Formats: sequence, structure tokens, C-alpha cells
Amino acid sequence: MSTSTLPEATRMGGVALDVADLDAMTAFYRDVLLLDQIAERGDQVDLGRGSDVLVTLRHRPDLPRGERRTAGLFHTAILHDSPGALATTLASFALARPELFTGSGDHLVSEAFYLDDPEGNGVELYHDRPRDQWTWVDGRVRMDTLYIDPNGFLRDHLTPQARDFVETDPGARAALPAGTTVGHVHLKVGDTAQALDFYVDTLGFDVTAELPGALFVSAGGYHHHMAMNTWQSEGVGLRTPGMGLGRVDVVLPTDADVADLTARARARGVQVRTDASSAVELDDPWGNLVRLSA
Repeated sequence: MSTSTLPEATRMGGVALDVADLDAMTAFYRDVLLLDQIAERGDQVDLGRGSDVLVTLRHRPDLPRGERRTAGLFHTAILHDSPGALATTLASFALARPELFTGSGDHLVSEAFYLDDPEGNGVELYHDRPRDQWTWVDGRVRMDTLYIDPNGFLRDHLTPQARDFVETDPGARAALPAGTTVGHVHLKVGDTAQALDFYVDTLGFDVTAELPGALFVSAGGYHHHMAMNTWQSEGVGLRTPGMGLGRVDVVLPTDADVADLTARARARGVQVRTDASSAVELDDPWGNLVRLSA
């Protein structure tokens, strides 16, 4: 039966970034953020954990640098399965590239640390608190942004074994747990009402929170799989080609779910394409590419 809500098992896939310096960006995500280099195909590198691709870097030096006031990526949020795993990645980053740190936040549902990669793409490193500690009121999850002392977080959660690993042998990938994923993706858009029409009314996400200039949406009761804000981009239109966000992947449980969503998008006048892997591609109102697969 057709439904306008995404299945509960929907999750985020990887994020593709178009970059100028493929070697430097690969080294950052591999050696600093401790992702595995899974595959290299000419001008493209896949990084993730195990066989799960979290970030795909595509060498596109022909593209202009992306502008700050435009639609695109706000951050890719890399979810760690425990505070200790998060502390390990945070320590690696703090030792290697502390100048790229941009902030931290206790969001009640999670604890997060923010940074930019070497080409200015936002990254969030976070872990979730247990779901039974989340507070829901009238279908909305309670979130906030409270200060976290990064050094205090490291003192509380970085194990001696992880400290030795980070300081002496960052190539020992076996020391890191496998449970690292893209937990959510946060986009810059021009208008939150338009974002709601596309991501909720068309794609089928549920609204979980709204803040001034920001919309948070999810499937299956997660605090958010995607977010859209206008904090740096209010009123902007279709993005022009440039470095930065290339694609966001959303993974549905079955091919039937993808077909159902595709039919709904077409019925609402959204152009839908199929790529070489038979995944479905569509653009949001600002030209941010979303790819759907099972």
C-alpha cells in the first residue's frame, strides 16, 4: 500500500564530496578522522568503516570553489557507537588538525563536536545518548545546544589503549570499533517551508524539530536523519556548480519502498532519474542531489 511516510528502517548512506586536492582530502578523512580507505577508482576514493562507504571523494579541480552563502552542505554527521569511540576520533583530530575545530554541543539527544575539513566542508563527530533518555513532546524531540568542554570529554572517555593508538600507531585500524555510520546530513537551503514540502511532503520524512531558520526530519523515530537551515543561505536559489556537496544517499529497506517513493515524487512533479547502479536520483529545490537506493 502506498504511504507518504518513509519506512522505519530508512537510514542515511554516504555523502559524496567534489574536491580540489584528492590526496590531501583522502589523507584527512583516513589518517585524521580514522576512516578506512575502501576503494580507489581513478579520480574517486571511497572511505568508511569496513565495507560501508561513508564519504566518497571525487576529484573535480575544474569546479569553482563553493561560496559560503549558497545552498549545499552544512555538515556531514559521523555517528560513533559510544563516547569512547568518539573520543578516539576527537583525539586524533585534536592532535593533527586542531585549527579546524569549530565548536561543540550537548544536544540532549547527543554529544557533538564540529570541524571543517581542509576544503571547508562541515563535519560533525557525535554519539547518541540512549533513546530512553530522549524527551518527546507532542511528536517533537527536545534538543538544545549546551557547551561541552572538549578536553573534559577526552579526559572522561579516552581510554589509555585508545590514547596509545592515536599517539603511536594511527594505522592500526583494528583498534577502532566497526559501528561508525553517517547518522545524519545537514544542508543549507533557501527556505524551510520549501524544504518541508520536499523532504516531508514528497520524500516522506517526519518532522522531529523546528527552530528559527531550521527544520529537522527523520524516519522511524530517530532525532533526525536530515536537517535543513537558512542560517547562512536565506533566500538563495538554485546552487551553481561548485566544489563541496556532490550527493546525499538515503537507503530504504526494499526496492518496493524506492518504487513507492519514486511514484510519489513523480506525482508531485519532481523530475526523477536513474543512475548507472539503478539507484534513483532527484534534486531538491536548490539543486542538492539526493540518491535513493534499497
